Amino acid sequence: MAYLIDRRLQGKNKSAINRERFLRRHKGQIKEAVTRAVKGRSITDIENGEKVSIPVKDINEPGFGHSRGGIWETINPGNQEYQKGDRVARPKGGGGGSGKGKAGNSDQVSEDDFIFELSREEFMNYFFEDLELPNMVKTQITTTTDFKNQRAGYKMSGNATSIHILRTLRGALGRRIAVGGTARTRLPEAEEELKQLLMRAHEDDVRVVKLKEEISALKIRLAAIPFIDPFDLRYSNRIKVPKPASQAVMFCLLDVSGSMDQAKKDMAKRFFILLYLFLTRAYDKIDVVFIRHHTQASEVDESEFFNSRESGGTVVSSALHMLTKVMHERYPSSDWNVYVAQASDGDNWDNDSVLCRELLINTIMPAVQYFAYIEITEGEPQNLWEEYTQVPEHHPHFAMQKIESPADIYPVFRELFKKQTTTS
Repeated sequence: MAYLIDRRLQGKNKSAINRERFLRRHKGQIKEAVTRAVKGRSITDIENGEKVSIPVKDINEPGFGHSRGGIWETINPGNQEYQKGDRVARPKGGGGGSGKGKAGNSDQVSEDDFIFELSREEFMNYFFEDLELPNMVKTQITTTTDFKNQRAGYKMSGNATSIHILRTLRGALGRRIAVGGTARTRLPEAEEELKQLLMRAHEDDVRVVKLKEEISALKIRLAAIPFIDPFDLRYSNRIKVPKPASQAVMFCLLDVSGSMDQAKKDMAKRFFILLYLFLTRAYDKIDVVFIRHHTQASEVDESEFFNSRESGGTVVSSALHMLTKVMHERYPSSDWNVYVAQASDGDNWDNDSVLCRELLINTIMPAVQYFAYIEITEGEPQNLWEEYTQVPEHHPHFAMQKIESPADIYPVFRELFKKQTTTS
């Protein structure tokens, strides 16, 4: 198989087509490099690009060549030692390779690995490639409706690229038949009358002259009918119609109580930053609702959610009540795909943890597509975790994960939002 390398340059001496092919070819190695990069950088710096190293042996490009073919015998000048059929002994002492081992002074030249840089956009595409929001099924036309082009018959005006050739030729044929129908029928009749008349009359006969003039006029009339007339042109008509769009909302619930020290809050914020980047990149039409809570819950904007230092006691149910209120007022489950992500250290009043479990089982889980709870603690699970373990028995779309250190953030995130395989 022959490969054609497109070397046309597209801005800054780069070929976009070749780069896309290169990225597809080394997709596995690039994804491994992205995974390594994520572990070594902060979440706030996650959107930067990354340098990727690939062995030189893997980047060779195929090329055209001319095969000599057949059997060739060559004579090399200066050979005084070997004859045809002699076996050449292996050189002693190895070939002075450039691999791992003792240093040498070989003249052989080795090449470093090929290093190239992923752009910010390419890095984020690989970073979020295998993730999705699960169970997104509900669709309805949104207030900011998307439109799609749909065929709607034909029209008599448009640009050259939208001409419908078959419809145009069909219309032209119909017009030629309609306009020239009488003349086309009369012409063979007139020619037959002239033939019969010439057998009985002279060329100068008045009737012969009139028939000849009529035949000439009919031919001129038929010849004047154009094959294609501007009136015949028909163009494909396309109209924009509303397209049903999946409506989704993500509720982010963050515990900012006194038991959540600064390290735990930082890990929770990193998780939500990762989630926020994923949502805003992967889904154009998605609402994100931020709720912070201590003894009281409040809906806040993005900036206050990630930067506010407000703190207090712990009543987790206040956040769930706020979630229920906002969901019923603005995001009815009949129209919206509702998702919830909650981060806490699990420390809560015992009675309130029971209330949280009952709220989840009876009120919240029947109305949401997916609920992800992460508990940030280095020790044993807290009472909230113990109560939440009973929720999956009633609602399988409830997921729980534990984060002990910043290194756990990305693996937990991928586990919660990995693409689901459909079984037929």
